[in-house]
Amino acid sequence: MTYCVAMRLKDGLLFASDSRTNAGVDHIATFRKMHVFEVPGERSIVILTAGNLATTQSVISLLQARTQQELHHLLNVNSLYEAAILVGETAREVVRRDSPGSGDVSMSQGVDFGGSFIVGGQIRGEVPRLFNVYPQCNFIEASEDTPYFQIGESKYGKPILDRVIQFDTPLEQALKCMLISFDSTIRSNLSVGLPIDVLRYKTDAFAKARPYRIEENNAWFNRTRKAWSSGLRKVFGQIPEADWFDQL
Repeated sequence: MTYCVAMRLKDGLLFASDSRTNAGVDHIATFRKMHVFEVPGERSIVILTAGNLATTQSVISLLQARTQQELHHLLNVNSLYEAAILVGETAREVVRRDSPGSGDVSMSQGVDFGGSFIVGGQIRGEVPRLFNVYPQCNFIEASEDTPYFQIGESKYGKPILDRVIQFDTPLEQALKCMLISFDSTIRSNLSVGLPIDVLRYKTDAFAKARPYRIEENNAWFNRTRKAWSSGLRKVFGQIPEADWFDQL
């Protein structure tokens, strides 16, 4: 399992992904789940992946190879919408190839071949856009009302995002919230863990992407985790006790 979050906000885009994958408690490894396709000055496209590792790696490998071989690929599509379609079509192709006889279904003989993808970025001539591509290979787009997407082990980090994130949240504040959602997920699920890859894209930047990796010894992240935990305990202690408790 994994955990990935992406946000489309007023000032730009934020992406984050953990890098842990496992096939049981005896087989835990680290794989990057953030992938960048870019033409500096013209487009920046970021893909986050979750789900069956063989499927998602094959999808990314095909998308990368086809930028050198095909007439239609991520480095020349006309819009992020077309990029989302291309990612979905490639995922469907890989699932059909690797799970014979399953048709459009991602399950075969009890094995889940499905993968989930977040596709976001900006192509010159468009505003930044963000899409959530489901295992069934259809997708939805982020909006001002729904400015973020999660894939993977999403339930533990969702409450803090729902309470804080709005379309006009500054990128700096959104980053703190995003990483606190990772801390909550890491604390509650062993299948999600450090390091975390983070990428910020400011609207109309079109600069070369520079992902930042948060390791176990990152001082800021560790201070933030401690501050969040102590703050929660302090607020919890200030909540009045139930005035009807003695009636139980």
